[in-house]
Amino acid sequence: MENLEADIAIIGAGVVGVCCAITLQQAGLRVALIDRDGISEGCSKGNAGHFATEQVLPLATPGLLWKIPGMLLDPLGPVAIRWPYLPRIAPWLMQFMLNTRKAPFEQGADALTSLNEASLPAWLRLLQQTGAEDQLKIDGSVLVFEKDQSFKDYQTTRETLTRHGVNSALLSGDQVREMEPHLSAGIRHGVFFPDTGHTANPHRLTKTLADFFVSNGGRFVQQPVSDLRTLDGGVAFQMGDSQVQVPKLVLATGAWSRSLVKQLTHTSIPLDTERGYHLMLPNDANQLRLPVSSADRRFIMSPMDEGLRLAGTVEFGGLELPANMERAKMLSKHARALLPSLDNTQGECWMGFRPSLPDSLPVIDRVGPQGQVLLAFGHQHLGLTQAALTAELIRDLAHAETPDINLEPFSLGRF
Repeated sequence: MENLEADIAIIGAGVVGVCCAITLQQAGLRVALIDRDGISEGCSKGNAGHFATEQVLPLATPGLLWKIPGMLLDPLGPVAIRWPYLPRIAPWLMQFMLNTRKAPFEQGADALTSLNEASLPAWLRLLQQTGAEDQLKIDGSVLVFEKDQSFKDYQTTRETLTRHGVNSALLSGDQVREMEPHLSAGIRHGVFFPDTGHTANPHRLTKTLADFFVSNGGRFVQQPVSDLRTLDGGVAFQMGDSQVQVPKLVLATGAWSRSLVKQLTHTSIPLDTERGYHLMLPNDANQLRLPVSSADRRFIMSPMDEGLRLAGTVEFGGLELPANMERAKMLSKHARALLPSLDNTQGECWMGFRPSLPDSLPVIDRVGPQGQVLLAFGHQHLGLTQAALTAELIRDLAHAETPDINLEPFSLGRF
């Protein structure tokens, strides 16, 4: 069996895995980073670039049960289910609906708040270490409303966010357009979240961090991994054509984590995937200064180096069904309604897999007979937001130290 010549291996080179690699390296460990597809080739490449610290509420909100049929029947709606996949996703949906009860919802909101309020400080620490501070701007984001009733209904949500420490300011439609002049006259209200961040190229951000890791002696290996198992004093797995062994392992494999967790821990987890789509409009980067989300249409528009990225539509369809790029293309109709001066609503379509657990909480934990397996996956829509903080928590767990944040809500044992 080959020794990987590393103190710890990380499987998964998305933004969570790359942040873990740097943070563990900075803590003095020899780190090997492994990924089948390369650096930042999944959701870390195609996300909206939004550091969404305001999103402290689980997706399974009280009262959602009665809204789901209408959402699924809307051809331009934010959520869809690929009907051949319905038998597979049904158990996950049942657990999701159980989490719409008040007690689990409040517990989940408290847990997400504990992560999100510490996320941007963790990112600033990481970026200062790597010299990439210019890739994160904390200028805020705007949520816009076209309907008076939806704005009125949102006030209960805003009150809940305020109780959880999320800062926001109410805006009139005119005030929204003062901030973003290209937005439609049909926008009647807005909410500004000043403490959110944005990167104009999430793919470049992750690649920059990975380059820093490698330039400081880290090792990146592009190989598939399989047959994981714990041993006395380590973890063994198949990597390409080789059997390798390492003292410790971090699993940061996102939507592909379910089978790997089963191999390592014999635990079945209710992990599924929200297939997220985006449409990139290459000639419209200057339409917006800040990320703008639509409360009525449930999508986000983000200014990027490469254009204006429209994202937010969700589809439950697993890892194997082909992409339905009509889900991405339909975003152009929504964008045109909010930005009438768009140059062209034809653009590049993309689909990625968000790792989703029914309680909207990630798994951040230390397991295995000697605690040699570290888990960092299931961040759903908040992988970019929580990546740097997750890395600090994994560093603490790797050194058997007690993190400042209570990790019980994120334990594997909750399943």
